[in-house]
Amino acid sequence: MQSIADVRQISAQELAMMGVQNVAYVKPVIIDGAARYAIHAADGTQMAVVANRDVAFMMVRQNDLDPVSVH
Repeated sequence: MQSIADVRQISAQELAMMGVQNVAYVKPVIIDGAARYAIHAADGTQMAVVANRDVAFMMVRQNDLDPVSVH
């Protein structure tokens, strides 16, 4: 188990990489005047755009990732 002191020694780069393989971000976007939801990898790479937030979350979970909303 890591202590609080150990966690404070994590570099910004190490912190940014924590959980990267397990998270996908879902954010609302406007495309051609229509509301859509973009799915992004933790590194910012856009992976998909869908019409419905629930569908976006379902797609993320089907790929064994944890969806996180971005506003």
